[in-house]
Amino acid sequence: MSDPDPATPPRSLAEALRVRDDASLAVLLRSRPDLITPVPTDLTQLATRAGTRASVVRALERLDRFTLQTAEALAVAADPATYDELLGLMAGDAGDPAVAGALPHALGTLRDQALVWGGDDRLRLVRTARELLVPAPQHPSPTGLGPTVREATSGMSPGRIQEIVTTAGLASTHDAVSAVASLSALFTDRRRMAALLADVPEESREVLSRLVWGPPYGQVTADPAPHLRRLLDRGLLLPTTPGTVVLPREVALHLREGRAHRATEPLPPPVEAASTHRPQVVDTTAAGQAYTALATVEDLLKDWDEGGPAVLRAGGLSVRDLKRTAVALDVPEPVAAFWVELAYAAGLLASDGEADERYAATPAYDEWLDQPVAQRWALLAETWLTATRTAGLIGGRDAKDRTLSTLGPGLDRSAAPEVRHRVLTLLAGLPEGQSPSAESVLARLRWERPLRGPQQDDDLRGRLARWALSEAELLGVTGRGALSTQGRALLGAPAATTPVTAGRPATGSRGGGPSATGPSGTTRDAGPSVTGPSAGTGPSATARDARSSATTRDSGPSTTGPAATAPSAPAPPDNAPTGPGDKLPVHHEHPRPAAHPEPLSPAEQAVATAAAVRLLAPLLPEPLDHVLLQADLTAVAPGPLQRPLAAMLDVLADVESKGGATVYRFTPGSVRRALDAGRSASDLHAFLAEHSRTPVPQPLAYLIDDVARRHGHLRVGAASAYVRCDDDAVLNEILADKRAAGLRLRRLAPTVLAAQADPAALLEGLRAMGFAPAAESAEGDVVITRADAHRTPPRTAPEPVPDGPPTPDTTLLAAAIRAIRAGDLASTTPRKPSASAPAVTGGELPRTTSAETLATMQAAVLTGEVLWIGYVNAEGAASQRVIAPVRVEGGFVTAYDHTADEVRTYPLHRITGVAELADDAG
Repeated sequence: MSDPDPATPPRSLAEALRVRDDASLAVLLRSRPDLITPVPTDLTQLATRAGTRASVVRALERLDRFTLQTAEALAVAADPATYDELLGLMAGDAGDPAVAGALPHALGTLRDQALVWGGDDRLRLVRTARELLVPAPQHPSPTGLGPTVREATSGMSPGRIQEIVTTAGLASTHDAVSAVASLSALFTDRRRMAALLADVPEESREVLSRLVWGPPYGQVTADPAPHLRRLLDRGLLLPTTPGTVVLPREVALHLREGRAHRATEPLPPPVEAASTHRPQVVDTTAAGQAYTALATVEDLLKDWDEGGPAVLRAGGLSVRDLKRTAVALDVPEPVAAFWVELAYAAGLLASDGEADERYAATPAYDEWLDQPVAQRWALLAETWLTATRTAGLIGGRDAKDRTLSTLGPGLDRSAAPEVRHRVLTLLAGLPEGQSPSAESVLARLRWERPLRGPQQDDDLRGRLARWALSEAELLGVTGRGALSTQGRALLGAPAATTPVTAGRPATGSRGGGPSATGPSGTTRDAGPSVTGPSAGTGPSATARDARSSATTRDSGPSTTGPAATAPSAPAPPDNAPTGPGDKLPVHHEHPRPAAHPEPLSPAEQAVATAAAVRLLAPLLPEPLDHVLLQADLTAVAPGPLQRPLAAMLDVLADVESKGGATVYRFTPGSVRRALDAGRSASDLHAFLAEHSRTPVPQPLAYLIDDVARRHGHLRVGAASAYVRCDDDAVLNEILADKRAAGLRLRRLAPTVLAAQADPAALLEGLRAMGFAPAAESAEGDVVITRADAHRTPPRTAPEPVPDGPPTPDTTLLAAAIRAIRAGDLASTTPRKPSASAPAVTGGELPRTTSAETLATMQAAVLTGEVLWIGYVNAEGAASQRVIAPVRVEGGFVTAYDHTADEVRTYPLHRITGVAELADDAG
């Protein structure tokens, strides 16, 4: 196969892709992963797929504002356009150094993503992108421009066109085509156009000024006013439909001084700091929030321990149950919904699957409780960072106008993880201790992903960003609005001690075509070298540096100063795509702008999470093994308690207040609860004496002894239910009590009463009357009730909903590019014409008879020739291959497959045909 000549301008996108090297193709496939799902058979199919509407729309939605403005300018420029024409549309006649400096990178991004192809002298926007961005009455362009003179006069009569040409001071022509060309030349000539506009009155120029920045359409009456008539007669306004006129694109560009956009934004808006705190204050505040987050999740699942609220028929939690949960947690309802959703996403909460379906904790919750405090926080934070379920949507309406409920369907938003990661990355770009203003963060996100079309009515990314900022504060990822050290480590970002200056790196070229030279990427700012536990260097030095990528990443946003110049790129790793070896030439690619840091891979995230755990652990308070008992039947826990102590106190006492210290109150009901759990009075006395730093108050000891003396004096069993007591006087008291009427008791024996209520209702009724009954089994033993009760069967955490195909890793990219190159080599290799076989085109499989195939294979073994074959595998997938046969026997051919670069064996009956390669195909 002959090498493609890089000096020959490509005639199609496929040819432009064919002269790219492997690193450039890797950038394309990484930025547009939908193009390799599945892997294309050759570069022609890759180009076709890159031009489909769905893929182009997806690519346009991921462009930043200036790059999108560049594409919009190309859509209103001539096809093809030169680089100078594009620069004129972006910077205007007066020029703009910032635009001129940023334009090569924007154009390089469009080239990288195969939205633009061709050299600087013949820039072409992909046809589908042009159709989406070109101005039209149905979908106006953000440029505010209208149709060209040629487009606006396409339905106009030749006589009327000649009248306009003559009135404009031009010589009449012999046909309408040359007349339109003459009028377009007039409107694009700055000097003659200025003279033409000087000849119209001020009132007419005022009309043009109202249309110049869009929309370019206006309404006129059947008999226009004289100042409008002058514009219509000279073609400065052209009719489109009856009563509607339009300002031609060429006229608008002259009035705009050549600019396609009213305001271009070549640099991203900086993320501004709203306040500054000491890093130690930020970290301790975040650690306190982290501990509060863990306590809130524990309280939530403890409240649902014996079976939580019922599952709605359509799925989810009812509004009433959410309100009840918010009251129990002492938080607003949106915050309660966030904690419920986070526990569900972490796999700690699920429905039990019973007939009377309810929500309850999962077995994973018990395992989670046994982990160290910092690791428990890491699970919640890591889950939040990657979850697609969005609690902020709760209470809104879906597409079918149904209310979105907590834990219900319709809450997944695939953009949520990317927005959270980007928001935290912007925070990581600020100096430590600085918290950004929310509006500057939103402005930056809007620049990076501008809203297009229907999205302008629903700024989902803006809402996701606001929710991310508030949720990060609740979780302790941020403290006082600034990113904490453990949050920075969780993100895998390097520590920032000075303002980070970033932007569009400068370059020495325009991001030219295949023949452009320069490094293949830009480097990521690694940040200063900081040591110590607060530096967060673990993930920076291990997770990030473990990546093998054709491009490197920018560490954060631009906060101050102009655009910085990026250092030269390091050499690519050994397994990165570099070129097709000795089969195809490697062409230099243009420098590319730095990409945003992407979310970590699972292995990298595990390293980053471990680093965050190490940084957070010293900031959390140590659990205490004691309380302070007081004479008013209360106990004060001056800090977090060890788990066994906290679990026992939750049974023995009721929580009265929370805060820096937790206050527990002992009541007859709480003491009875401990006795029901199998504890004796002596056990409770010993427990309190062991864990109290103060002596056990006498009122508390009397309370325990009094409740224990009466506990179990009455026994309740199942008849429907019965009451048994050795003291018949107590049973007489129960029968005489009017409150027992609802239990419908009757005496069976002097020491036994029967009831028509069930045992649980009978127990509650007797307890309400002031007695302390105990439930007993059929054998007469006391039934012990434990505090920890209901758990669901093992459940897996819900999987996040991906935002399209995942970004391929380096190994997959290398394999995909190799396969595409191999298929392209087979489809484009010249073949010798054969008299017996019909002529085939490059995309068709060769067709020969079995005898001809066998004879050609055997001859190739003797002569060492290379053949082109069509092959159908066992799954029925057809492909083209270039092979050098080595041996033919037993119905199989063993050959060196040039497309796969290895020796393979093929069944002869699966070869559809064979052809010899032309002599110049080597």
